[in-house]
Amino acid sequence: MSGKRKAEPKGDGVTGFPFAPNREGSWKITLPCTKEEGELLAGEVPELAMFEPPPTLMTSEADPERPDLWQLDVYVEGKPGKALIAAITALVPSARGVSPLISHIAEQDWVTLSQSGLEPIHAGRFFVHTPHNADQVPDGMTCFMIDAGRAFGTGHHETTTGCLMMLDKLRRSGLRFDDIADIGTGTGLLAFAAHSLWPAAKVIASDIDPVSIEVTCENAIANRVRLGRGRGEVELVVGAGLAHRRLKARLPYDLLIANILAGPLIELAPVFGNAILPGGSLLLAGLLDSQADAVAQAYRRQGMYLADRIVRGCWPTLRMVKRRR
Repeated sequence: MSGKRKAEPKGDGVTGFPFAPNREGSWKITLPCTKEEGELLAGEVPELAMFEPPPTLMTSEADPERPDLWQLDVYVEGKPGKALIAAITALVPSARGVSPLISHIAEQDWVTLSQSGLEPIHAGRFFVHTPHNADQVPDGMTCFMIDAGRAFGTGHHETTTGCLMMLDKLRRSGLRFDDIADIGTGTGLLAFAAHSLWPAAKVIASDIDPVSIEVTCENAIANRVRLGRGRGEVELVVGAGLAHRRLKARLPYDLLIANILAGPLIELAPVFGNAILPGGSLLLAGLLDSQADAVAQAYRRQGMYLADRIVRGCWPTLRMVKRRR
């Protein structure tokens, strides 16, 4: 996931925090919200852009028996001030009159805490786990150990899981890819998964956030993924979209994965459309179900058609294919 870290739903068992506590410690602000409000807050939240460091938002389904009842949890470094509390409260009109629950998070072993709440993920042939539950690895699965923490893409968000399932489905259908790009790679998980499915392919993974590429490099070492520019290797670069010279030099691709956000996906449609070989596939994720039609339409204008869709919760993964001339 490129740029902003997206909230990973607690409904999937996420209890980790993407920052280490400072001297004032870390704090959590909790408010009830509706499903509609929770889905809107899964994207960019410009109302909080003025606060530094930026708070981290997580929305979740509070009670499976009451699907319209959601919860907003906001994690901040340092004790939150009145202005921040007021800005967060204004994000959920349905909670007007409800006093937010503000709690201090005691300092502890944050890596252990974040990993202990993450259950392993099964997605097609893939099994994704943290070091905390490395002893649960089953036989016959393609396994990846991904640390929770500094970058988006542990597999616990529905967008990442949907992409893993789509990649597995492509391999089972007998499709072969030789030149693969993962844009907004986050932890590197999707690039590693593609590399495992098509081991002779050339794979390149990029992210706008240098920390994500640093994390991806660490994860590659932990998972014995070969890094480099050749076939059977994964190349890593820092850059936005396809602007990096190495991404341009590798054009065109027969498989491009972009798990980012709906706005950037629409904006990058002409760039991504031109980067795909005729007959090639483009996996799009990071969008809500309500945004899928607009995203798909942007790529239809680039000569592509919707070939497949996997929906996890309210998060679809779209497979667009470029028409052959």
